[in-house]
Amino acid sequence: MLYINGTWQSTEQETKVYNPADGTEVGKAAYGGETETEQAITAAHEAFGHWRQTTGNERSRCLRALAEALRTDRREIAITATKEMGKPLGEAEREVDISIDYLEWYAEEAKRVYGEVLPSSDPSKQLLVLRQPIGVTAAITPWNFPISMIIRKLAPAIAAGCTMLIKPAPSTPLTAIRLFTCIDRSGFPPGALNLLHGDAEAIGGTMTSNALVKKITFTGSTAVGKQLIRQSAEHVQKVSMELGGHAPFIIFDDADLDEAVAAVVASKFRNTGQTCISTNRIYVHEEVVEVFSKKLAAAVESITVGNGMEEGIDMGPLISQEALDKVAQQVKEASKQGAVITQGGHTMLNRKGYFYQPTVLTGVTETMTIAQEETFGPVAPIFVFTTEQEVIEQANDTPYGLASYCFTKNMDRSLRMMYQLDYGMVGMNDAAFVVPQAPFGGVKQSGIGREGGTSGLHEYLEEKYVSMRAASTLL
Repeated sequence: MLYINGTWQSTEQETKVYNPADGTEVGKAAYGGETETEQAITAAHEAFGHWRQTTGNERSRCLRALAEALRTDRREIAITATKEMGKPLGEAEREVDISIDYLEWYAEEAKRVYGEVLPSSDPSKQLLVLRQPIGVTAAITPWNFPISMIIRKLAPAIAAGCTMLIKPAPSTPLTAIRLFTCIDRSGFPPGALNLLHGDAEAIGGTMTSNALVKKITFTGSTAVGKQLIRQSAEHVQKVSMELGGHAPFIIFDDADLDEAVAAVVASKFRNTGQTCISTNRIYVHEEVVEVFSKKLAAAVESITVGNGMEEGIDMGPLISQEALDKVAQQVKEASKQGAVITQGGHTMLNRKGYFYQPTVLTGVTETMTIAQEETFGPVAPIFVFTTEQEVIEQANDTPYGLASYCFTKNMDRSLRMMYQLDYGMVGMNDAAFVVPQAPFGGVKQSGIGREGGTSGLHEYLEEKYVSMRAASTLL
């Protein structure tokens, strides 16, 4: 079903959704296109005229109501996500939890959209800066976090006073539909939030070609992000882009290796490695690389792989056959070029779904494909470095700049690394840094703009400067 102007709509054409863990059909979704997108844009535009005038308190109430609805339906939403994209149920439940955190945080920020009074150089003038909602916005979200990626865009947009069209990924529409059942009972006015899924090219093209849409926000591949930026140029739409990553994880010889291993496992194998901030390149100092590699291989060997609905599962399947083939090809190429598989390294043919063994590679070099391209899968490649400057150059030698990690006990080195790593986010002795109050986003070809924190709110606001000169009769 589509959700447009506060009502559910069906379409003549439907698309089937399959569980990547076993290939079974888990549901069907309506298949919309240009006509439905135009209807949603019109509804959002009409709703914006009212919604922009509401108080921060009223917007806050709606966001809090949605947070409570998610809390009530937490398990059902998580089950839907697990069945259509494969992550373990516990991970899906935690995704609902972080979504609630974002909703509650922006419910508070809705009441704090502040302007400014500037000091004037002319005593007859009052200088003001107003911050006002940008208007109708359009969000295109990915399959790997089908709940939180919607909420991370929806919450600040609503808090700012914007209305929004949301297009989830083709492989995970059911989670978005389940989420919109919560939205439907949370007090939002008709047209404030609209759900579209179906023909990706038609929906995205209509979003970028309609001048009523003032902002496009997208999370996904760099290639698609570039296409959307080109399309948005026609009407000079504002864009926020969270694109690809190739995160380095640097481990110095003074690091706590047990903590580093636990952090690498959490970062690399969470969501089967299918996260934009997942560790892609592990740089280990030559003095500790042998010990670290053995510890990591042992930890990875204990990861339990299977259907996310089963008890005790740590890692689920990849999203598709294409994703599985990409991972297998990268490992195969690296092995042929001299990398050593110390753990895993094979497709799990004993299972029906798209499963690949959690894998550790040693002896990886910068010329291998896995060192250049984002893997988006459960493979941990280990590189060796000698000096601090050497590893900084290697870590920064990529067109991407989303997330990076560094483990060391040396405070001076920590300060140097946090400044010299060319990434939008740096985790110093920390691989779990995503929180609602902090800005999330990258530099270089990893994106434009930020989500989270006050920075995420300002992405949906326009600044208006007002110079007010007192009338002469008042002087």
